[in-house]
Amino acid sequence: MSATTAAVPFWRAAGMTYIGYSNICAALVRNCLKEPFKSEAVSREKVHFSVAKWTDGKQEKPTVRTESDE
Repeated sequence: MSATTAAVPFWRAAGMTYIGYSNICAALVRNCLKEPFKSEAVSREKVHFSVAKWTDGKQEKPTVRTESDE
């Protein structure tokens, strides 16, 4: 079976990445939960990550950011 005749996942056909598709599905599941499970799931939804700039080949001090930071 060639790549042109193979079945394409619907999320790919819609122009989405798998991560985007899975984030939408996870949000839908979280919204269907009843309390207190819903508030617990929403609190775990927040994403934290660190960003570090590099100058002259050396890493500067990383900063912790959240998903909503620009």
